[in-house]
Amino acid sequence: MPEMVEAVELRTALLRLRRASGLPVVFGGLLQEGAAGRTVRIAELSGAVTPALRGLAISAGSGLGGKCLALSRPCAVTDYQASRHITHEYDVPVSAEGLRSVVAVPVVVRRKVRGVLYGALRESLPIGERVFDAAVAAARDVEQALAVRDEVRQLLAPPAPGPSWEEVRAAYGELRELAPKVMDPELRARLLAVCGRLETAAAAPSPVPGVALTPRETDVLAAVASGATNATAAERLGLRPETVKGYLRSAMRKLGAHTRLEAVVAARRAGVLP
Repeated sequence: MPEMVEAVELRTALLRLRRASGLPVVFGGLLQEGAAGRTVRIAELSGAVTPALRGLAISAGSGLGGKCLALSRPCAVTDYQASRHITHEYDVPVSAEGLRSVVAVPVVVRRKVRGVLYGALRESLPIGERVFDAAVAAARDVEQALAVRDEVRQLLAPPAPGPSWEEVRAAYGELRELAPKVMDPELRARLLAVCGRLETAAAAPSPVPGVALTPRETDVLAAVASGATNATAAERLGLRPETVKGYLRSAMRKLGAHTRLEAVVAARRAGVLP
């Protein structure tokens, strides 16, 4: 099932790349590690007129995609068959599809290459900046999807003996949800003090300076960290969904984050969340 979900994410990103860039052919695959070493198997294609590329296993260092995989950075050629900057193990399938100009962009999650996305022209023309930016943006979409999947798998993994950090974080999230609902000010203050102790215990050795979230921003981030949608967080915290969005946007801005996942990670690094 996770593999099917990842395939859908990859297919969606490739279709978005094709629409945004106008490239006639886009394709890609995710990393497979085994006895043969690191390989990317081309699993998703859009715009192809032959089956030549489907299932092709790209090895690190071989061809354009292999170069991209080995260097962990985008690579492009204007004329694939004539290029002196890549090896030519895959010239036959590339020629069969009639591809000339090709760009390859790595999908990198936590500094590890997890896949490669390609875009191609059937003419020998330079890859423009707009096309390059669209390819990078598509790769970023896949990266974020894979990062979220990794987080979910970690949460669902069998717990190690003794309390795990995920259990502590779940308890922290419940406390943050309960505290605003407690009418007794003394008891509410004690609950928030316990939350503060958990935040301090989880703080990074070198916390990010200057991050000061409001209690409600922290409440919303704690709910998001537990996997709650805006609607679910609003229901738990007794807020309107629009209000939750506002707190989340404000917290993301303070943390310098562009996505919900980035905000949670940054908050944990800053010692704001356990």
